[in-house]
Amino acid sequence: MSEDMFLTDRAVGALMMALQKSLMEQSDIVPVLKGFKFRLVEEGLVVTNPPPVRAPREEASEDISADA
Repeated sequence: MSEDMFLTDRAVGALMMALQKSLMEQSDIVPVLKGFKFRLVEEGLVVTNPPPVRAPREEASEDISADA
């Protein structure tokens, strides 16, 4: 008899981070998802190796208020 398992909020966050990383890098999400390591805890499944997501650095922009 099998028991249902559910993703914890942390695991859902890891999935969302993988999606965001894939969209930002315009890359395939499948290898990231296949590389996830899961652990079953009392609350459900957690991802023990979520992908790192870094926001792109913005170029220094001119301060518009300085001209006012």
